[in-house]
Amino acid sequence: MRTNVIAGNWKMNKTNAEAVEMLTELKGLVKDIKDVKIIIGAPFTALSDAVKAVEGSQIGIAAENVYPKASGAYTGEVSPVMLKSIGVKYVIIGHSERRDYFKETNEFINEKVKAVLENGMTPILCIGEHLEDREAGKTAEVTEKQIREGLAGITPEQAENIIVAYEPVWAIGTGKTATPEVAQETHKQIREVLRDMFGKVADKMIIQYGGSMKPANAPELLAQPDIDGGLIGGASLEATSFAEIVSAARK
Repeated sequence: MRTNVIAGNWKMNKTNAEAVEMLTELKGLVKDIKDVKIIIGAPFTALSDAVKAVEGSQIGIAAENVYPKASGAYTGEVSPVMLKSIGVKYVIIGHSERRDYFKETNEFINEKVKAVLENGMTPILCIGEHLEDREAGKTAEVTEKQIREGLAGITPEQAENIIVAYEPVWAIGTGKTATPEVAQETHKQIREVLRDMFGKVADKMIIQYGGSMKPANAPELLAQPDIDGGLIGGASLEATSFAEIVSAARK
């Protein structure tokens, strides 16, 4: 049985002090929950303090991005070596905002996935379609292309250490959410692609739902057989709401 993984993505929010305050509160709220993996994605500036704030707890810290080189003349970028050195365990890769605002390609995202794996961290690969794709009936086509190109050259052994987050772009920050049935249908399609690529390993891979999951809709979404947790945006900024989602993910 796969373990549900609930990951928060703070995006460009929280100062160091705010991050520590929220994580300190969250630790207390989830201290007795052992059967859910809990992750918080924090901005680069808060990562060191975030890692220290969750010491001794079951909460792992994720970076929200990475550059796929160990070092070099890449002004303003942060390498996987740097992230690993401060205790970061996970890296969110290919979020729709990175794809849309910063024009990241599947090939570049693939480089990041490999670099993160090579440094012993877990990639959270984000995939998902825009509203026009869904209305044109291209959801499966778009997500399959993102998976195959984003995970090109990955072995089944490596794939087992990758989390996939399906985030319908039309449901991110809009208040719209795919119905549990629609989300499950797409998650099932994604798992079939992963099974074609990696065989039985696909049945062990975590596929999160990432489109406006909140305490109110989390139980129904998490009850679906191929939804293994959530990548949470707005609801992860406040400890109580995030802890409620974590609690809903218990099996």
